[in-house]
Amino acid sequence: MTTIDQASKLVNKMFFVLLLLMLSLSTASGQNVWKLNTEKEGIKIYTSIVPDSKVKAIKVECDLNTTAAQLVALLMDVKATPDWVYHTKSCVLLKQVSPSELYYYSEINLPWPATNRDFVVHLTATENPDTKVVTIAGPVVPGFVPVKKGIVRVDNSSGEWIITPIGPEQVKVEYMIHTDPGGSLPSWLINMFATEGPLQIFRNLKIQLQKPAYKNSVLASIEK
Repeated sequence: MTTIDQASKLVNKMFFVLLLLMLSLSTASGQNVWKLNTEKEGIKIYTSIVPDSKVKAIKVECDLNTTAAQLVALLMDVKATPDWVYHTKSCVLLKQVSPSELYYYSEINLPWPATNRDFVVHLTATENPDTKVVTIAGPVVPGFVPVKKGIVRVDNSSGEWIITPIGPEQVKVEYMIHTDPGGSLPSWLINMFATEGPLQIFRNLKIQLQKPAYKNSVLASIEK
């Protein structure tokens, strides 16, 4: 092997290693660094700084005495959303694509002097056939319905539920969301929704899951 061939192989090897390093750094930088904010009643609430955003991302972790099918049934029952989702004024089903996919419109009631927010969410539930982990994605969909006067439309938000079975009647839930609420909001209001909001949502969630409508539910697309 000539010196030129050896040098060429060395350069290619160095380039490959450098490429791997760049990819690993890129992946790491895209991952959220979560900081525990609150832990009460078995509910853990984390926050994470999001680049180029004044609002932090939120992650909630909690074990629930339910099945994946029962929890999915509740999450997909949008008409019941005002009963358990923090400060929800109204929630309307716009389009039911299938038992595991739909579009809904919701308005969030904010205390004075803030203006109410509204948005359209596209919910899809999928189950990993091997692990039985269910993922529900809920990004907002801009332009789906006309903007309403006196309400700020949220066009940038993404939420995700990860439901992992850990027992016959028990699941681990991870809920992550990052929302740009648009307009200007006082810091006390943002902090309220970042701490009190998730805690109240999961408290209400536990209560809702005890209702017969969800306790006895079975979805064909989601196994128990």
